[in-house]
Amino acid sequence: MKQLILASASPRRQELLEKCGYPFLVDVANIDESINPSLGLSREIMRISKEKAKVVLARHQDAVVIGSDTIVTLENEVLGKPQDEKDAVRMLKMLSGQTHQVITGLCILSSKKEFVGVSVSDVTFEILSEEEINRYVETKEPLDKAGAYAIQGIASRYIKEIHGDYYAIMGLPVSLVYEELKNLSEY
Repeated sequence: MKQLILASASPRRQELLEKCGYPFLVDVANIDESINPSLGLSREIMRISKEKAKVVLARHQDAVVIGSDTIVTLENEVLGKPQDEKDAVRMLKMLSGQTHQVITGLCILSSKKEFVGVSVSDVTFEILSEEEINRYVETKEPLDKAGAYAIQGIASRYIKEIHGDYYAIMGLPVSLVYEELKNLSEY
């Protein structure tokens, strides 16, 4: 069986890939993750996922590489990782009482085969008080998360509803990865 490599330093993606039951290594692809919204957010997130996989495949040509990236978007504005606490507060105020999209791209790549896909989920926040936002930001959890929240963490108490793949919102569409890896011998 070919070596499986995850092109991500994200502990969440590593934890999620473990659920698929395949042994894997981690090799981080340091690429420019800038997004051009005019090209379409789903298209761009798939491009970034593929770029990550290509960089790592160049270093491990006999492997199967998984690249993935996730963005949070509200009304076509991408909410990346907050620059500081003030920025996290700003993002959480924007998300309060709103439905936003979480877009996760996926690329599974080898020298023989390529799979590229995307998962789009809708997430609805409860209306948050200023006190709730400030207390949450004080926990530091939002500071390194796209959209300034972690759905699996403290922020779970603020999530009113989701439509889509919960695990893709966390960073990796586990079911999609598992289904594609069933055909690992084709890679």
